[in-house]
Amino acid sequence: MLSPLDIHNREFKKSLRGYDEADVDAFLDQVIRDFEALYRENTSLKERISTAEEKVQSVQGMEESLKKALLVAQEAGDQLKMNARREGELIIREADLQGKKIIDEAMTRAQKIVSEHDQVRKDAVVCRARLKTILQAQMDLLESAEWKFPVSDDFKVGNYTDKKE
Repeated sequence: MLSPLDIHNREFKKSLRGYDEADVDAFLDQVIRDFEALYRENTSLKERISTAEEKVQSVQGMEESLKKALLVAQEAGDQLKMNARREGELIIREADLQGKKIIDEAMTRAQKIVSEHDQVRKDAVVCRARLKTILQAQMDLLESAEWKFPVSDDFKVGNYTDKKE
């Protein structure tokens, strides 16, 4: 690409029937000024474009970092949800097992109490029957001849004789 200095330093051959040298020089001076202004503007625009591209790259880098951070946060959130769900399920299973264990223990205790109650009732029936038998035997004994006292006055101390003699 030509620079304004290249245009300024360019020299042309002179010929007999050539253009007016002053007119060509004036035109070249105008071209140099315009070209120099355009060259500076082009350089300035290139710098601005370069700066803008750097900013775009920086923003794109930040955007990529934010996307990655968002993805990591999403994955962490999903992992937390999954862990919480698993932990909740584990707590429920443990509570179910503990509840079943408590119910089983209560049922076992209830069965034991019912069994003991039944045994106490059986023992009470047996004890009552024995007591009734004992009392009946005592009543029979009281009713027997050995326990009856004579009703008459025939029995006196003086009438008693000792048969040992």
